[in-house]
Amino acid sequence: MWLVIGLILGALLIWLVSFMKGKGVTMRWYEWILGLIGLALLLFTVQNYFGSQAELEPTAANMFLLVTGLPALILLAITWQLVIRHKES
Repeated sequence: MWLVIGLILGALLIWLVSFMKGKGVTMRWYEWILGLIGLALLLFTVQNYFGSQAELEPTAANMFLLVTGLPALILLAITWQLVIRHKES
């Protein structure tokens, strides 16, 4: 399963870079780091959520969504806003 996820993420990253070059959007180094940390945290959340569900621990699964999933979404939203604001100025 992780092989397929890695292939999909690689293809999406290649598409993102080519799309950004086509639109003339640039990202600074810290925007890349924030985005990669957010993506890694999101993947960690998904893996632990399904692992906890498989072990019949729904409370732990829901806590993973709250404790690691919410910060992942916040980091990805911050990255998105930084890129949008960087493009406008």
